[in-house]
Amino acid sequence: MSAAPDLVPLSLCVLTVSDSRTPDTDSSGDYLVQALTDAGHRLADRALLPDDRYQLRARVSQWIADKNVDGILVTGGTGFTGRDSTPEALLPLLDKEMPGFGEVFRAISFEEIGTSSLQSRAFAGLANGTFLFALPGSTSACRTAWEKILREQLDARTKPCNLATLRPRLKE
Repeated sequence: MSAAPDLVPLSLCVLTVSDSRTPDTDSSGDYLVQALTDAGHRLADRALLPDDRYQLRARVSQWIADKNVDGILVTGGTGFTGRDSTPEALLPLLDKEMPGFGEVFRAISFEEIGTSSLQSRAFAGLANGTFLFALPGSTSACRTAWEKILREQLDARTKPCNLATLRPRLKE
């Protein structure tokens, strides 16, 4: 029997999209940073930007172009209000969408918040070999996404398969 693989630490960025939060009140970003570091991953960079699709595209494009960044966790801007623009800003940057992420996230959220889950436009995908996950802005939604999806999928030890072990093959 072969030994279980070791954790493969990933280098992850966290972006909070908000017109009202400050570095002192960014509980969702704080949660994601703590969760990813507790799981053994590295924080590559962190930013807080307003709901402005061009600022979002610019920052995320920099991270996508950085060969040292494995993934990006975005929190906020995925709702239906007039200023929510994360999907419009970032979906055009993706080479491949991961529809299953949004589907699974909303299914799990339905168990927690009922039909309010239909308001979530959470999504994920791949751009230049970099994973991108866009989550709602609430800390509880970030916790749900991390604890019930991302923690396992970003861990090379998760069986039968996970996203972490795909990293070397993403640009084939």
